[in-house]
Amino acid sequence: MLEHHAFKAYDVRGTHPDEIDERGMFAIGRALADELEPESVAVGHDMRTMARSCADALVAGLAEAGVQVLDIGMVGTEVLYSTVGDLGLDAGIQVTASHNPAGYIGAKVVRRRAIPMGLDSGLARLRDRALAIHGQLPADLPAAPADRVAPHDPWPAYGEALARFIDPDTIAPMTVVFDAANGMGGRMVESLLEALPITAIRCNFEPDGTFPNHEPNPLLPENRQFILDQVAASGADLGVAWDGDADRCFFIDDTGEFVPGDFTTALIGRHLLERHAAHGSDGDRPAVIHDVRASWAVADTIEAAGGRAVASRVGHAFIKHRMREEDAIFGGEVSGHYYFRDFHFVDSGIIPVLVMLQLVSEAGGSLSALLADLRSRYHLSGEINSRVDDVPLKLQQLKERYADARISHVDGVSIEYEDWRCNIRASNTEPLLRLNLEARSQELMESRRDELLELIRSGSRARL
Repeated sequence: MLEHHAFKAYDVRGTHPDEIDERGMFAIGRALADELEPESVAVGHDMRTMARSCADALVAGLAEAGVQVLDIGMVGTEVLYSTVGDLGLDAGIQVTASHNPAGYIGAKVVRRRAIPMGLDSGLARLRDRALAIHGQLPADLPAAPADRVAPHDPWPAYGEALARFIDPDTIAPMTVVFDAANGMGGRMVESLLEALPITAIRCNFEPDGTFPNHEPNPLLPENRQFILDQVAASGADLGVAWDGDADRCFFIDDTGEFVPGDFTTALIGRHLLERHAAHGSDGDRPAVIHDVRASWAVADTIEAAGGRAVASRVGHAFIKHRMREEDAIFGGEVSGHYYFRDFHFVDSGIIPVLVMLQLVSEAGGSLSALLADLRSRYHLSGEINSRVDDVPLKLQQLKERYADARISHVDGVSIEYEDWRCNIRASNTEPLLRLNLEARSQELMESRRDELLELIRSGSRARL
């Protein structure tokens, strides 16, 4: 099975087996071979119950078409990216459904240099090829030629890549709660913990694609309540949570409060700019990319640290493209994706953890103290979703209502006044509007948030 709608803006994702199954994965492998004509492709997979069988089918589709496949086994998505970049491979595919529930499977596809394929950068053509191939597959799929598939151990090179981002000697002893949500985070970080003076409270480290404890999406409050409680109960210095394939990470401070991705972007961006300057930069102002939802905190912090804050459309394919355009030193999204120039311009869920440990250690205090100034100056609503019947009409109504504001259309509609601003953008997959708003005071944020939500949800058929 392979459904047209399983091909999303940035990747392939759907329920197994009714939207994507092993035959569909075989077709995707064959289609990639036809589309890119690669000599060598790396294939990895996460811990989902059907991930290995889907990866095997994908490998068979590639190998049967004459491609040399490096099977890197069960890894986090960034290990696949790193392998493609380090070895100069023509492409790579990670079999994963990221943060989706247990019944989902999918694939993230990259070209040479770990450049992602989105719908507007090759994935639409891949989709059309795969659907055509799928309809012509024989009842019994061909097996992968043995001489076309080789196992490859990616972990040593990946570990060396991570080591470039911190000085282990600067890490102070501290207690950290880690919640891997039975995804890939535990496997990714285990060897690193042994080399650091960290008292690690390991939670849900065993990879289990049934997600017996909670879904691997820490952006949802019900999924991060577990780590909030663990940090509070243990008196830990901070907490870390990952999504399923561990390419996103989320922080909890020592008071048990969730850290918005905007604030994490500001802190890590400032740190990397300071390190860049300390290593003898030539007076340039390195770029830091942020998505259009991000708080003023990001731009203000980056500019004050001598960098250039550059706004981008939401989504990893857009951020990575802009990172390369600007030769940006770092990029961050509200959703917990963090991108590094010295890591092939791709996102990592592990590097930010290492950097944050060093930041807290060097500050000699706490994560909450590092965040205190940001929290006192920038008051955020977080992302709030509303289901509406006519998304374009609602966006037009909002533009007319706030016509006296500075309005941008980089991604959705961004409305900005001197003391408050917001971004309203449509979901790629559902009839939803996503609101992110901030203001110079908590009271103003709450009043404008309520005002916007009333406008967005107004109408006889608008609903939550």
